[in-house]
Amino acid sequence: MFVNPVRHITFDALDPYRVAEFWSAVTGFTFHPDDVEGDDEVMLESGRPEVPGLLFIRVPDAKSVKNRVHLDIQPPAGTRDETVERLIGLGAKLVDDRRDADGVAGWVVLADPEGNELCIERSAVERGLA
Repeated sequence: MFVNPVRHITFDALDPYRVAEFWSAVTGFTFHPDDVEGDDEVMLESGRPEVPGLLFIRVPDAKSVKNRVHLDIQPPAGTRDETVERLIGLGAKLVDDRRDADGVAGWVVLADPEGNELCIERSAVERGLA
């Protein structure tokens, strides 16, 4: 039996709680019950032991270069475009629009409130997977 060895995916953040609020809205992951605003470390839990949590750790430096690692998000419901608009409403910034003119292929690159990139792909519904 395969056991996923990845426990957390960790983000550096100036304000861990604020960035975790954004990512909780993106993923549906929930805050660890001991975490509160102002903590230096904030954990979002997936609720499934095989799915890593997201850990946000306070650092003194703002993001200054492109991420070497980022998350690709496939919305489980709705559309890619609806998800992009929702996340922009939550504080994300548009970095690059890689959607094809026909709207069928491609993705949208966004940045979370502290500049960490993420890509929004076509949803499971749009791919015929849901």
